[in-house]
Amino acid sequence: MAETRKRLLRLLGVTAVLTLLLAPVPAVAQEQQKAPVTVPALTDWTAEHGSYTYGRSTRLVADSPAERRVADTLADDLRAAGHGTVPVVRGGARTGDIVIDVRSSRGTLGAEGYELHAGKRLSVTGATETGAFYGTRTVLQLLAQGDRIPAGRTVDTPRYQERGVGVCACYIHITVPWLENLVREMAYHKLNQLLLELKVKSDAHPEANTWGYYTKDEIRRLVALGDRYHVEIIPEINSPGHMDPWIENRPDLQLTDSDGAKQPARLDVTQQAAFDYYTSLMDEYAQVFTARSWHMGADEYMLGSDYSKYPQMLRYAQQKYGPEATPQDAYIDFINRVQAYAASKGKRLRIWNDGLTGANTVPVAAGTTVEHWLNVAVKPSALIAQGYRVENAAYSLYLVRGGFHSDTASLYDQSWDPRSFEGEKLASGKGVTGAKISLWPDNGRGETENEVAVELWPALRHIAQATWGDAHPDATYDAFTARGTAVGHAPGWRDLTRLPVADGMYTFRTAGASFRAAVTRTADGYASIQTADGCLEISGGKLTLNTPLQPGVAATWKTCDASSTLQRWQLIRDSGGYELVNAITQMALSVDDGRLVQYPPDQHTPAVWHLTAH
Repeated sequence: MAETRKRLLRLLGVTAVLTLLLAPVPAVAQEQQKAPVTVPALTDWTAEHGSYTYGRSTRLVADSPAERRVADTLADDLRAAGHGTVPVVRGGARTGDIVIDVRSSRGTLGAEGYELHAGKRLSVTGATETGAFYGTRTVLQLLAQGDRIPAGRTVDTPRYQERGVGVCACYIHITVPWLENLVREMAYHKLNQLLLELKVKSDAHPEANTWGYYTKDEIRRLVALGDRYHVEIIPEINSPGHMDPWIENRPDLQLTDSDGAKQPARLDVTQQAAFDYYTSLMDEYAQVFTARSWHMGADEYMLGSDYSKYPQMLRYAQQKYGPEATPQDAYIDFINRVQAYAASKGKRLRIWNDGLTGANTVPVAAGTTVEHWLNVAVKPSALIAQGYRVENAAYSLYLVRGGFHSDTASLYDQSWDPRSFEGEKLASGKGVTGAKISLWPDNGRGETENEVAVELWPALRHIAQATWGDAHPDATYDAFTARGTAVGHAPGWRDLTRLPVADGMYTFRTAGASFRAAVTRTADGYASIQTADGCLEISGGKLTLNTPLQPGVAATWKTCDASSTLQRWQLIRDSGGYELVNAITQMALSVDDGRLVQYPPDQHTPAVWHLTAH
């Protein structure tokens, strides 16, 4: 009888073990196995028992200069994100600390990868300072969702070297606070290149200083922010086409057609003076930009025309390269001369692809990076086979003011990745440097900056995901966008839609002018200013990209139109009052003989308006 009971107990024991092994895994245990939510998503996560808790006693432990730079930036961002003031210390770590570790011996992490381990302490390890920095971006995203981080380990490295955003702050002036927001958002999502086409106010060529330029001090501050956040800001002066912002007042440098008509947007590449002018601008930009690359654009040189209308191009090419040369060789020659000049200054050249149609006999110089946006005869695969570095800048990734907007949801559902070019899908990513989204102001008044931002953030998160890791980490686009909601905006990001005054009736007073008007917040976060005569608007003067960008143009009262972006205004605090800055032209109002006129702030001192509420 006793032996029978023993056999029964042994049998029950085996049954109990089998029941335990075959039972469904509890939901809590399943949740622990999932990687924490980040953008880009973590693809290599090993869960462990327990969790890390961020608290009042947390310190940042960093010893080397590189580690301390990363820790100092993280400390500032933690404070900006509302996580309090965290000391940066040297020496041994204790429970609750965040340890920053830069170890060159961890070469498998590459130049930008990192390892993160969450347990009693939180440790971030990179082979480089940049890698450790990216690990801290993941830390910030996790803490944005709560002070508890599940225990586990990840090794996170990017698939592509170049992960970017291109912005044409050309013609239209984009505000520095907006660009600063962009730099912070890019770094938060591990994007590393901001390709910026813009005009820096020139000391060497004052005749070129048409609005909307940036001052050198403004650019120095923006570049310093980019350097701190590991976002390389690469400048572009588009040439030899689209040069009108620079040569509209230099007819001597403009290409002349066979009818004798000057082309203010086309630089005459057959002139040595044109090359000297362009390289002098490059030298001036080198005073404020620290990037290792130079972008010369080189797109759409013959847009709306053809080389046959410019016989001097063929003469130049044949004199230099022989009787078999083509007019396009003169264009390629200019690119190669700029490439050589950039290389002499330690910089790599970048160009757009549309001019590389195969009609040239002279090849583009080796070492040039080609940004492919348009489907032309020479495909990306051919460029790669010829040895060029190729970045995907596909038209499908464009955001155009008042025009085409990238369909981010569709791209995500297609599992778009940087191998998918316009006109060709590559089997391999070999030779592809990465990808970027591009923002263009083709209709400058079509949308305000704040409206562009609404479209930008989903596209930015998508390009970050597609260039860093798995192009389709979630089953649906809604699930992917939920990641963006979970991690929120970068620390230090500013809400530029907040008005500093409440809606209501005010008297506006400044030296030489006063009026009474109703201030009403617009849907995109600007102010409509309305009197009995209508709404305050900038109109008239010379239009550039459908926008009145001429200094000295008057602001007048027009019939109110909620769709008119030129009737939207920023109220910027200044000396106890406010400057009135147009949301599109980004020029402030001054008073001239009782008239309200717009001027760049460094040309005319903006009027300071004092508001009295009624």
